[in-house]
Amino acid sequence: MLPFLQFIIAIVIIIFAAKAAGYLSYKLGQPAVVGEVIAGLLLGPSLLNFLNWPVFTDIHLNETISHLAEVGVLLLLFLAGLELHFAELIKAGKGAFATGSLGFALTLGLGFVLALFFAFETRQALFLGLMLAPTSIGISAQTLIELSVLRGKVGTTLLGAAAIDDILGVLGVSIFLSLFVGGATGEITGVLIILLMMTIYLILASACGYWVLPKLAEIVERMPISQGLIAFTFIIALFYSWSAEVFGHMAAIIGAFLAGLFLARSSQKDKIERGISAIAYGIFIPIFFVNVGLASNVRHISSSGLWLLAGMLVVVIISKLIGAGIGGRIGGMTKRESLQLGFGMIPRGEVVLIIATVGILEGVIDADIYAAVVVLVILTILLIPPILRYLFSQSDDSMKQLAD
Repeated sequence: MLPFLQFIIAIVIIIFAAKAAGYLSYKLGQPAVVGEVIAGLLLGPSLLNFLNWPVFTDIHLNETISHLAEVGVLLLLFLAGLELHFAELIKAGKGAFATGSLGFALTLGLGFVLALFFAFETRQALFLGLMLAPTSIGISAQTLIELSVLRGKVGTTLLGAAAIDDILGVLGVSIFLSLFVGGATGEITGVLIILLMMTIYLILASACGYWVLPKLAEIVERMPISQGLIAFTFIIALFYSWSAEVFGHMAAIIGAFLAGLFLARSSQKDKIERGISAIAYGIFIPIFFVNVGLASNVRHISSSGLWLLAGMLVVVIISKLIGAGIGGRIGGMTKRESLQLGFGMIPRGEVVLIIATVGILEGVIDADIYAAVVVLVILTILLIPPILRYLFSQSDDSMKQLAD
């Protein structure tokens, strides 16, 4: 079978499985994302390993699907940004910064102690802490969108905190690599350059996004181009993602989020949202969530890896609940809102997997640790959305009792 035909049938299987599993999950009262990730687990090497069936001989097929999945998470973060108002995010700034920075620091510290308990060398222990720290914006954003609470106080603070979390994660890994990998011990110049590039990128991207993008969107909409506004939006989302990674030295998802946040100021926001949502939720986002499962193989975890996995799960839960609890209170949240925020900060995702991949390539961690981290990502994705749905569905009285 031709490689293109293999690609077609693989995409058919993935999207059908995602939608069917998402529907079943919805009927069972759970977020669709849970079913989509489970579909990926069933299709992946943990069970069916369908991409290695004899019919699929194209060695690039897995990589192609991964690329489509990455576009999916970028569009998901773009839509999350589009849901918010810039003023709302600024208003949540104090609570978001406190939650993101405290959660990051606590996870890094507890992860470091956990790794030392498992007899890791100091360098490995530090990297494990860095690897566990970043929150998945995509998973929590998708759940809050499904619950229609993304634009609430908790949702706005959560996205801001998760963005700060991820920026600190990328910066932390950059510092780690500058100091401990490749014989660059003691080299601080590279770290300062990264900080400078991050700052310059955020200033330029924000200035362009705030004053230029909304006007450009209105100009493009008036031009006689078939679906010109949607094409323009798609280009901007991808360009901001690319530039965030290349020039800003931060995760591409941060760029996509910023693009959505600034285009939300356009008078064409509703039309943009309808067009991009159709593309994203119809095709790319289901591929992303299924691919999380496809990239996982739970059978690769050893018995010692299971204990490490359990320890990492406890560390992530405790550190994010405490960090969000303190940060939420600093931001003026109630105990109920702080609890919701804390659980929303627990999911691990794309940034954790990127950092883990860097660790494998640089020889900092081995395959057993990598497998445990991947399964940790899966567990948090599966466990937290149902908990969030429960927390947001409870009455004020019952939530007050739970928080107390």
